[in-house]
Amino acid sequence: MDKLLIRGGGPLSGEIRVSGSKNAALPILAATLLSSEPIRVSNLPHLHDITTMIALLRSMGTELLVDEKLCVEINGATTKQTTAPYELVKTMRASILVLGPLLAHFGRARVSFPGGCAIGSRPVDQHLRGLEAMGAQIEVDEGYITATCPNGRLKGAHILFDMVTVGGTENVLMAACLAEGRTVLENAAREPEIIDLANCLIAMGAKISGHGSATITIDGVEKLGGCSYSVMPDRIEAGTYLVAAAATRGNIKLRDIDPNTLDAVLVKLEEAGAKIEHGEDWISLDMEGRRPKAVSFKTVPYPGFPTDMQAQFTAMNAVAEGVAKVSETIFENRLIQTHEMNRMGANISVDGNTALITGTERLKGAPVMASDLRASASLVIAGLVADGETLVDRIYHIDRGYECIEEKFLSLGADIRRVSS
Repeated sequence: MDKLLIRGGGPLSGEIRVSGSKNAALPILAATLLSSEPIRVSNLPHLHDITTMIALLRSMGTELLVDEKLCVEINGATTKQTTAPYELVKTMRASILVLGPLLAHFGRARVSFPGGCAIGSRPVDQHLRGLEAMGAQIEVDEGYITATCPNGRLKGAHILFDMVTVGGTENVLMAACLAEGRTVLENAAREPEIIDLANCLIAMGAKISGHGSATITIDGVEKLGGCSYSVMPDRIEAGTYLVAAAATRGNIKLRDIDPNTLDAVLVKLEEAGAKIEHGEDWISLDMEGRRPKAVSFKTVPYPGFPTDMQAQFTAMNAVAEGVAKVSETIFENRLIQTHEMNRMGANISVDGNTALITGTERLKGAPVMASDLRASASLVIAGLVADGETLVDRIYHIDRGYECIEEKFLSLGADIRRVSS
């Protein structure tokens, strides 16, 4: 099993390109199952989760071609079976996103309950209730969700989500595109990745309005066609490198990123003392050699502060000047990485879903273990600001969401390398 060996030291400095968004790419790949014609998807990141989704589509007999740049052409109409097996679904939670498209296009679906990061309970009840409201019959048995359309086609419905759910919004949004009549989603998720999915569906011929707001309206169509679509840049990857530069008192420039998707993150980085500049597709950050200031925040659904950036900011706060209060309101186990940071000399106390972080000048290198995707990124940041060597174990988590992470950090001047056990 690979690990990352990091020798902390100087500030990060340089320029990198932001990869395509994993969280946008996965639902878009699932959405290709809705189409009756080939779909070409580009700007996919080279990540384990992407190859898992491609393997899942292939396991169902879907014909697809992958070129050397990981551009994928998928013909959803060729899908031969509608079961998503446990062996693949258990490794990646986003596999549940094939449920809505399979049901809407083929009238049936059998999908195993998903796996993924151990960051707390992420029930799929909102997905199932939305599909049932459109007329689906759903049974749960032996770890599988079996869904059918007894009337041959889903029916439009007015659906109010009990809570804001990104995956639930995506699944029901996709299914509604081929439903008969109008579907209205209330309390829908507003993330940029939802907008990207909707824009791809519109390019395929779907009739969608309101995406990016809490109310999305979908007028179902008989069938969807082909298109070429480029996945949006990864705002969480971008935010991670910005925070790493701020924590190390460095300066970096990011290319191929939309600054408008990072408003909440950029505000907090400026509060930490960073000088931020940006243009249409770039962001620069300069700490001018200064130690960051502690920043307090609470994670909330978009457009608020993202839960996927909490762990990285917690690592920066560990070496910041002052005391920060961080409240995690989305997932109950997402402060688990603080215990590993404390082993490195951080001063973090946790009470329920709130962490109180008293900054220290430097951390000390130590062997640490990642528990989930974003926690692993935070431990890399902690290693970059620690004296001595930090060995980050279980980095298969980080490989699920960060393309070429050691190469990108190396290009920014970090002393980091991948080693085998």
